[in-house]
Amino acid sequence: MSNHLINERSPYLLQHAENPVDWYPWGPEAFEKARREDKPVFLSIGYATCHWCHVMARESFENETVAAVLNRDYVPVKVDREERPDVDSVYMEVCTAVNGSGGWPLTIIMTPEQQPFFAGTYLPRENRGGRVGLLPLLRALAGRWRSDRASLLKTGAELTAWLRQEAAETDGGSADESFLKKASEQLRASYDAEYGGFGTAPKFPAPQNLLFLLRQSAFSGDKGLRQMAEFTLQQMYRGGIYDHLGGGFCRYSTDREWLAPHFEKTLYDNALLALCYTEAWQDGHYALWRSVAENTLDYCLRELRLDNGGFCSGQDADSEGEEGKYYLFTPSEVRTALGEEHGKRICECYDITEEGNFHGKSIPNLLINQRWNLIPEGYEDDVERLRLWRQERCTLRADTKLLSGWNGLMLIALARAARVFDDPRYTAAAKALADFLLHTAGADSPEDFAAVCYADERAPLPAQLDDCVFTALGLLELYRLDFDARHILQAARLAEHVSAHFADGKGGFYRTPDTAETLLKRPQEFYDGAMPSGSSGAAVLFAELGRMTGEAKWTERCDRLLALLCARAERYPAGIVFALTALQSRVFPTRELVCVSDAPAPMLRAALGRYAPELTVLLKRPGDEALAEAAPFTAAMVQQDGKPTYYLCQNGACGLPFTE
Repeated sequence: MSNHLINERSPYLLQHAENPVDWYPWGPEAFEKARREDKPVFLSIGYATCHWCHVMARESFENETVAAVLNRDYVPVKVDREERPDVDSVYMEVCTAVNGSGGWPLTIIMTPEQQPFFAGTYLPRENRGGRVGLLPLLRALAGRWRSDRASLLKTGAELTAWLRQEAAETDGGSADESFLKKASEQLRASYDAEYGGFGTAPKFPAPQNLLFLLRQSAFSGDKGLRQMAEFTLQQMYRGGIYDHLGGGFCRYSTDREWLAPHFEKTLYDNALLALCYTEAWQDGHYALWRSVAENTLDYCLRELRLDNGGFCSGQDADSEGEEGKYYLFTPSEVRTALGEEHGKRICECYDITEEGNFHGKSIPNLLINQRWNLIPEGYEDDVERLRLWRQERCTLRADTKLLSGWNGLMLIALARAARVFDDPRYTAAAKALADFLLHTAGADSPEDFAAVCYADERAPLPAQLDDCVFTALGLLELYRLDFDARHILQAARLAEHVSAHFADGKGGFYRTPDTAETLLKRPQEFYDGAMPSGSSGAAVLFAELGRMTGEAKWTERCDRLLALLCARAERYPAGIVFALTALQSRVFPTRELVCVSDAPAPMLRAALGRYAPELTVLLKRPGDEALAEAAPFTAAMVQQDGKPTYYLCQNGACGLPFTE
């Protein structure tokens, strides 16, 4: 028998629509029922590709005994964290404060007024290994709700008061180069020189760290920073976190060596990592970086892209109820797929052995292969045959939800790759994706922009901060590809929408607009996580608009936001490194090159071919009214003698024009 999730669109919620638990989606109906029946609310937050969410579902939410307790004593509510990141943000903050860490599935028990009095993550059904079990917990708290409710309400009120308290005003002074140096040293201190990456297991790719290091090296001349980034890129590629058959990266590695991943693949990771490898290739044209970038983008185009041009959220860690089954091999399976001789070669190359490296099976990797430090040559046909065999063997479930912010990140990656690799496939994909974001998701009218789409239908959830800023950054990257100044104007409209509806009055921005649902707290995120925060993205957006348009309002907003972020992160600026890529353009000298020509001229193409993060390039075609509106400082720039004419500007002043 179906529950109240049966009419939802979220793949994660639909996974639970046939549970014996009488789940409700987040909304007034559930909380009104809790008030009417005088019950606490059991809130479970997860997402469709989450392995431990599946485990808890199998152990508990498909169990009749657990369902009976939940249905009798609670009002159970399910939330897709990717569909409602604002709800997740509020209660994850509580969980992290109470337990010192968080994760998914996120388990919250709270009053009908949404005040939490218990917060945890995955819980086994019964007490196990020192971990409290869900069933005894539910029974104990239901008993306390009846006999000692005052203590639970007191806990809920205290947590709510803590959550809502205003952060103390911090005076960190203005953002300056010291934050860049300190962040660099903090990353150097946590750098794993033996295996690459930062910290120990579990080890996340943290693409924003790599982008910061690549750009900081270019700006400062510190080659050691680039070496850290490049060694990390190499080791991630060599490890099992990279899919050597199909391309793309899994979400994180469970070990230091990058061997055993958490097998889910997410759109945002692959978009950002494709950008990292593409940007690394721009300086030096090292073939490996291009190959990994292209294989990652090709994976996304092949397996995540939908017919409307948008990209779905990710693919599951589990296949047929088994973690990683899709990606694991035995030597006999490889020989079955490829034959004895070719199978043996592939097994030797990719460390597929009888004993295995993951629960008796093998994750293909190159970590111990000393012969191939780069992409193995002569194996392409066998790799493709094995990929196709793997695809027929079992399937991966995809979360077909379309998230605007994550698609904005993919637009950045596709547009950059299309430009620097001069690949028409990526150009076509980038333009189709921009069309999806602008027209299907509604970014062409920011007030109607949706955070989530299902196929060609917008969910009634207004775009949040990261949706607006990452889509705008994608449009600016698309301008660098096709020089259509309408992209700059649209990005500026999104930035104005952010300034009008997300601002906190102190230079910062909330996650949600002022028109969004009122939660226990209006969430605001300063630090980068697995992906850059919306606040960091806003700083980068304002910086780029300032350089492209020449308008002081954008640089002023950037400086104010950077001052706030640096004050918050004064002790650990490495926590806001994506925002610090905006600070780089405020601290180090930057230049703007305007070419007045009918089409991109040879010197302009040469400038675009260099890795030069300090350089902003604009093309002014005669009669280009959109550019005149977007960048008024270009209005007086004209061609000389009918030839492509250049104006080089620095520190707000432009030099005399020159021709090729």
